[in-house]
Amino acid sequence: MNRRELLLGASALPIAGAAGFSSRAFAQGAQEVVIGVLYSMSGANAQVGIDARHAMETAVDIINNSHDFDLPTAKNAGLAGLGNAKVRLVFADHQSDPQKGRAEAERLITQDKVTALIGCYQSAVSATVSAIAERYGVPFLCADSSSPSLQRRNLKFFFRPAAQDEMFSAAMFDFFDAEKAKGKKIETVGLFFEDTIFGIDSSTVQRKLATERGYKIAADIKYRTNSPSLTAEVQQLKTANPDVLMPSSYTTDAILLTKTMAELGYKPKNLVAQASGFSEQVTYDAVGDKLSGAITRASFSLDLAAKRPFVGTVNQMFRARSGRDLADSTSRQLMGLLVLADAIDRAKSIEGAKIREALVATDIPGTRTIMPWSRVKFGPDGQNPYADPVLLQYVGGKFVTIFPTAAAVAEPLWPMNA
Repeated sequence: MNRRELLLGASALPIAGAAGFSSRAFAQGAQEVVIGVLYSMSGANAQVGIDARHAMETAVDIINNSHDFDLPTAKNAGLAGLGNAKVRLVFADHQSDPQKGRAEAERLITQDKVTALIGCYQSAVSATVSAIAERYGVPFLCADSSSPSLQRRNLKFFFRPAAQDEMFSAAMFDFFDAEKAKGKKIETVGLFFEDTIFGIDSSTVQRKLATERGYKIAADIKYRTNSPSLTAEVQQLKTANPDVLMPSSYTTDAILLTKTMAELGYKPKNLVAQASGFSEQVTYDAVGDKLSGAITRASFSLDLAAKRPFVGTVNQMFRARSGRDLADSTSRQLMGLLVLADAIDRAKSIEGAKIREALVATDIPGTRTIMPWSRVKFGPDGQNPYADPVLLQYVGGKFVTIFPTAAAVAEPLWPMNA
């Protein structure tokens, strides 16, 4: 994918001086609201960016056209608060590199005059991009990065609708406690995590929860992200043989870990992952049935379509573009853009400060999302504390919700290789 394609035809329509547009200008004639989207579109994590693009384009369809379902901005064709202005996305490829993300964010703000930024999947990239957005007073919607430290930097323009890893990990240990109460054997856990902000933050939370909840840490292994080999690390895991393996890995590492475990004859009793690579369909396509029974935390499950039929409709819209169902990351990306567009619509302005005020005032009932969340309302740190997680298990070639009980559609298979 080349730069011209990534910019999505940025030169086709003039956007110079977008930062100076007033609400009145929109009322006189529908202008564009330009939003910068930052993902890895090339390299090892290119599929993440491709899927994110499909999710964002599905969200833009919902925003820019009239749809008969109750999602933010869905029923009106365009943003009513800005004279039915349409949203246009400008994509940038950060290549999973925080410094590249920094440069691309600055370019989007200063050259493409974007109204807001959204991204970035890798927490390390979101950390640098959100800092740039803060410096320029441009709202940054953190769609899918989950490191808790991102919300602890006293940033005023940072907002995250989805859960972070403290919330996700607490759900995991709540599940362990519930299974122990049923008589299942869960005494030891094995932490396996990559060496960037995502893996380090995730393991820190899990280490703390394991100690507090009375679980022994049988293995505590940090590895180099995108490592060419995980043989030594898997041998350590095999020797420790914890009751639950808890990996925090991106896609390429998740695939390598799974293949290496199979090569060395190590079958975890149970695997409960911090999503990322273990929630991406490309991983399961690559490793066949080697992850049958694996559990991942998530923000989304298609099971919800039984209660909210429009979830199925939105999934069909996404599938028409991507050839696959919405999953953990793509659902957060799609919903994140809708939350951002809703705030811009209510702000009736493309000025960063006014959009920020609208984001602060956001209060969307969970029933008006595609997620199992109870609400979208941001705390002082920009985090939505109402983004209730679920746990999914990969069974029969698909994910099914197994926890919490109120959302579950199936009993967990435990141990996974039973």
